[in-house]
Amino acid sequence: MATDSVSRGDFLHSKTVSATHPPKIFFVVPCCNEEAVLVHTANVLEVKYQQLVQKTAISRDSRIIFVDDGSKDQTWSIIHKLHEGNEKLFGGVRLAHNRGHQNALYAGLMCALKEGCDAAISMDADLQDDVGIVEKFIEHYVKGDEIVFGVRSARKKDTWFKKTSAEIFYKVFSWMGAETVPNHADYRLMSRVALEALSEYQEVNLFLRGIVPMLGFRTSKVYYERGERVAGDSKYPLKKMIAFAVQGITSFSTRPLSFVTFAGSVSVLVGFLMFVYVLVSLFAGKAIAGWGSLMCSVWMIGGFIMLSLGIVGEYVGKIYLEVKHRPRYCIETEL
Repeated sequence: MATDSVSRGDFLHSKTVSATHPPKIFFVVPCCNEEAVLVHTANVLEVKYQQLVQKTAISRDSRIIFVDDGSKDQTWSIIHKLHEGNEKLFGGVRLAHNRGHQNALYAGLMCALKEGCDAAISMDADLQDDVGIVEKFIEHYVKGDEIVFGVRSARKKDTWFKKTSAEIFYKVFSWMGAETVPNHADYRLMSRVALEALSEYQEVNLFLRGIVPMLGFRTSKVYYERGERVAGDSKYPLKKMIAFAVQGITSFSTRPLSFVTFAGSVSVLVGFLMFVYVLVSLFAGKAIAGWGSLMCSVWMIGGFIMLSLGIVGEYVGKIYLEVKHRPRYCIETEL
């Protein structure tokens, strides 16, 4: 199957990529309350677009699509003004309600696919991802790669906590049997073939960093150093980071459910040992000493039960959301 996928991609490239017919690339940028940085981001991307067009690396029909994920500030007004100023280059998609970064990104990618792009490059609006490596993305695409991952070469600018927690997440994710690309966020190029394959995934609980590596096809990596935000505040505080990690793990692995079984077995074993301890204490005439062990047992078993219920509840909740088949997002306006 892998060979067939690659050959299909190579055929696509041979038909669309040439000096006279450079690829039609769409830049997809999800935004949520990014009024402080959006104009600067648009200017930087426009300059990069002009450079790539002059080098015939991309088609003049390439576009930049901003996806407004239910912003409460002036983000959509800015997108609208950008579109009015250059309708050919800037497009916009406004979701009717905040649906989260992953759904907003997916909406933009599907719009790019619908508009007939040859490939789409996704990136965050804060410009922490190095726009300078876009040319390398396209070079890999022209050579036949269907997916090109932007991977951080180092985490020197991260705090100790953020760096350590990220390493733990990737190790846990890998241990649970899910495939991911360490130190890769959502800065990537996906060809039309890859986007069509992505459109076949129907789950509501999206975790693109896990889904995209599962697609197969021919992939490559481009390394870069992540910079600081140009302006505005991070949209991923600790609470959202933890929720995002839980979303990823529970969407791609059932091993936490196996942990429930293991925890239950440990609880039964500890309970049996405590029973033996109580009997020995009784015959030795030291039954009063059992108060502390009894309390420890109650709290430990109670903790295991609550933890197990929580893990099972995560999966039941996901099943509940999936079986209703609600749409991932609703588009209010499309420019």
